[in-house]
Amino acid sequence: MNDKPLQGRVALITGASRGIGAALAVEMARQGAHCVLIARTQGGLEETDDAIRAAGGQGATLLPFDLVKNEAQIDSIGPSIVERFGRLDILVHNAGELGKLTPVAHIDPKDWANVVGVNLTAAWRLIRTCDPPLRASDAGRAVFVTSGRVQRPKAYWGAYGATKAGMEHLVQTWAQEVEKTSLRVNLFDPAVVATRLRSSAMPGEDPASIAQPADVAPMIAALCQPNLTRHGETVAAA
Repeated sequence: MNDKPLQGRVALITGASRGIGAALAVEMARQGAHCVLIARTQGGLEETDDAIRAAGGQGATLLPFDLVKNEAQIDSIGPSIVERFGRLDILVHNAGELGKLTPVAHIDPKDWANVVGVNLTAAWRLIRTCDPPLRASDAGRAVFVTSGRVQRPKAYWGAYGATKAGMEHLVQTWAQEVEKTSLRVNLFDPAVVATRLRSSAMPGEDPASIAQPADVAPMIAALCQPNLTRHGETVAAA
């Protein structure tokens, strides 16, 4: 059995300074991928890089980058990765913004813009910049992390749920557009996981009582394998 199925692959992961993104970076590096990691904080990215090296993976490429403040610069990410590494095989948009849980009528415009920026606009920009190299790969893979809140709307979760729903529609449309290529595009719903976003929404919950980021990271990595056949699906954590 090949214990490094992603050997030689280049993977771009957003929201990689902590939580699911950091755990995924460690897992994919363990499987042989070179990871290009995006998050707002340099320190957080360096901690992820340390974890990758401690697990025996090669060092990652770190891109401290604000997906909202530097929105227009997202367009240069795909070409820059190809210029440096000659390829881009995997995209995982894991970064997510909860915003404030508040009635729809009370959503602050700045908060709305931030949630839309991370959950929806960044997804569109990443598709724009990564589509060409992912199509050029012999086994391009893209995974977008979503939420069960899309199918189960809940009071006060309007901004988060609406932007994740918009992202799902965008991604599923893109999946149809590339179905005749070797690129495989899927959504992943991690369900209940102990992340900072989760603790912000459920501050009284014991994080030790629910799944951990390292529990779901292998499930996302499985959607990035060269032999993957699933396409245009929403895959939920078991």
